Formats: sequence, C-alpha cells, structure tokens
Amino acid sequence: MPSAARRLPFSGVAGRRAAIVGAGLLGAILIGALLAPLIATADPFALSGPSLAPPSFQHLMGTDALGRDLFSGVLYGTRTSLLIASVVGLLATACGVTIGISAGYLGGTADNLLMRITELFQVLPRFILVAVMIALFGPGLDRVVLTLGLTSWPVLARVVRGEVLATRNLDFVRSAEALGATRIRIFWRVLLPQVTPSVLVVVALMLGQVLLLEASLGFLGLGDPNTLTWGMLAGQAQGYLRAAWWLPLFPGLAITLTVLGFNLFADGLAAALQRPHVRRRLPPAPGPTRDAIRPR
Repeated sequence: MPSAARRLPFSGVAGRRAAIVGAGLLGAILIGALLAPLIATADPFALSGPSLAPPSFQHLMGTDALGRDLFSGVLYGTRTSLLIASVVGLLATACGVTIGISAGYLGGTADNLLMRITELFQVLPRFILVAVMIALFGPGLDRVVLTLGLTSWPVLARVVRGEVLATRNLDFVRSAEALGATRIRIFWRVLLPQVTPSVLVVVALMLGQVLLLEASLGFLGLGDPNTLTWGMLAGQAQGYLRAAWWLPLFPGLAITLTVLGFNLFADGLAAALQRPHVRRRLPPAPGPTRDAIRPR
C-alpha cells in the first residue's frame, strides 16, 4: 500500500481539539522535564528554606516539611515519572505488537496458545504483583518498570490481533505472499504499518494508566525512596493535608494534567481514525469550451 494511503487516517488529527489540547499539555510537561536543571530554583534534595513555607516568589510551590523546594521536586519528579511511563510503554508495545501480529497472522494452534497466554496476563492484578515484587526483592525503579512493562501488553495484543485478522486476507497481503516475501518481512513491512494507528491510540491510553499506577505505588511508599516521583511527593504530604495544602495539590495537579493530556490525545487520535475518507475535489478535466461546442 502506498505510503500516502497509510497517512490518510491521520489527516484529521490537527483538526481535533482534543488532540491539540492533549498534545499541548504533553508538550509543555515534556519541555518542563527536559529543562528541569535550568528551570528549577534549587536542588530538590537540598534544604533551601523554612519548613512548610507557603508558595511565594522565592518558592513558587512552597516547601515541604524539611524545607526542600517543592517546585524543584515536581520538575525532577516529572523526569522520573515520564521515564517510567516511556520505558513501560516501549516494553508493552514490543510484546503486544509481536504477540498480536503473530496470533492474527498465523492463526490455528499458534493463535489459540498466544491468546490463552494473553488472557493469563490480562487477569493478573498488576498493582498487587508489583507490590509483591517489591516486598520480595526490595524497592527499585527497575523492578517497577519491568513488572509493569511485562503485564501491560494484553489489551494491545488483542487490538493488534483484531486488526490483523481483518487485513490478513486482503489483496496486498496475498500479493506479498505470492511474491515470496518471508513471514518476518510480511509482519514488519506489510502488517505493522496497518496496525500502527490503532497501536498509537492504545499506547496513549496505556501511558496514562501506567502513570496513575506508578503514582499509586509511590503514594503508598512502594517506590524507590531515593528517586523523586510525583507519587512519592504526594505520599509525603499525607500527614500535612490541613497544615500545608500545597504539598498534595501540586504533585496531584501534575499527575492529573499529564493523564488528561494522554487521554485527550488518544481520544482525538481515535476520532481522527474514525473520520470517513473525503476525496479531494479534482479540477475539471480539460475539454472543449462552450464556444467550441456552440453551433454555428
């Protein structure tokens, strides 16, 4: 299929307000994470002011119980939270796309086996599984990322399998098989471009869920105590909800805006994918003018 035809489903993304707002939120948060060393007013782990100081010009989001600048903590927590979501998304995408394409294209026994494995992982309680891993092997971002990445792919695999089942018998796939293309080439050069739009929608939604799950772990103290995350900052504010309203507000607001950005972008992208194809109006074909066909 020509590359221009594969880009048609994305033609309406720019016109979807949800996608624009979501992309704007995610872009602003990403810029803040990248420029954290330049924007942050202080070392997030250093004592930079009085304890529980309210927001001011010197400390834009106030300070915590130890006198550390909360604005710097939120910015550096953005880097960690987005890094966790990105690595988990990459792992889940690799597993989900590979298993989904293999199950949908191969069919038969391979399809049944892969779908039963998918159902097994789908019913696993991810939150409890991560908590058990941390209890057994100790806290650490690598354990959180690995566990979430290896348990977040089942929904994506099912979506990809459905897309492949709908396209595996179409002419362009049969033509590739008739020309002697190997299964690996058909997987990655023929089927993968067809499922990419749906994969992007599912992954955008999945990243929001991963952020919420990671924040929940940090809130309960199950994350790495040596690494700043939004969940850990919110968890540290539990004992100061009435005395320092800014401690839970700003980390919670960062989590909310990021998850909202992922969901809005996914909704706008899904709406654009469902947009019916509108053919361009072609210019009139050259032909005789009225004067040329007028009877003399």
